[in-house]
Amino acid sequence: MAATTDEHQVARRHREALELFTSRVHAIRPDQWDAPTPCTDWSVRDLVNHLAAEQLWVPPLVRDGSTIEEQGDRFDGDQLGERPVAAWDRAVAGALRAFAEPGALSRTVHLSSGPSSALAYCAQMTMDATVHAWDLSRAIGAEEQLPPELVEFAAREVQPYAADLVGTGLFAAPRTPPPGADAQGELLALLGRRP
Repeated sequence: MAATTDEHQVARRHREALELFTSRVHAIRPDQWDAPTPCTDWSVRDLVNHLAAEQLWVPPLVRDGSTIEEQGDRFDGDQLGERPVAAWDRAVAGALRAFAEPGALSRTVHLSSGPSSALAYCAQMTMDATVHAWDLSRAIGAEEQLPPELVEFAAREVQPYAADLVGTGLFAAPRTPPPGADAQGELLALLGRRP
């Protein structure tokens, strides 16, 4: 995990990142769900579905101590159904409740990469939601400027393992930041975006 180890700060940033992404989900017009995003091969719906599935994993992994193997393909495929915004809101509420339980961030979770602290898992989820909030903002024409605190948190979190993300297929190879790039531009370039 990156340098951030304060449970209260991680929990606060996680909530802020999900609130930011949620504000963008609520801004999606009906005709934008099939629009392309900066994530190769993902539409707006695909992107929101990806983040919703990630949130749905949190209660069984953090609250119940379940494993990826025990859950199987439960969260594969479409998780949004006919009411995607409501499905997103339910997924977020469950994730926030699970991470907010007393002692939750001190637990061990069993991820596809192996055992991890729930604190590290929450920090990774925060970084992912922050960067994908930019993706969604660009896709729907919303405000692209991310809160500086989230940019700083996400950059600090991802730098130690950014190079490994290319192999996951979820992030493109790092790009050279444009001249004079600010912290957000550097973060986005690190994660293969064109700010």
